[in-house]
Amino acid sequence: MVEIAKVDPKTGIFQKDISENQKLSIKYLDHIIQSLKTAGLIVNVKGKKSGYRLTRPASEITMYQIHTAFEREIAVIECLSQHVTCEMEKICYTYPFWKGLNKIVEDYFNNATLQDLIDGKDF
Repeated sequence: MVEIAKVDPKTGIFQKDISENQKLSIKYLDHIIQSLKTAGLIVNVKGKKSGYRLTRPASEITMYQIHTAFEREIAVIECLSQHVTCEMEKICYTYPFWKGLNKIVEDYFNNATLQDLIDGKDF
């Protein structure tokens, strides 16, 4: 995402250039690109065989949005997942602790933007 955010949105950046710059295989990058496109974070500049650009400014894309392009949610432990029903939740003494930690992590991801990373912001 940083590679895409740093280029001119009129031309975008080619997948082969991202692959070279980040030392990722094209095959592996295909999966990343597809997930980012499905999440609505990037698009092709002029259709197939063109560069990629962000769908909105980097300052409007949170790290949470990037994370959820690949994972449905943030859950520091499995029982916090929206897709898991824990029978112990109501009587578990540690549940409030883990739920609080999960909220801190989610807030951290939601309060950091792609632009913050580009700017080298200290977190």
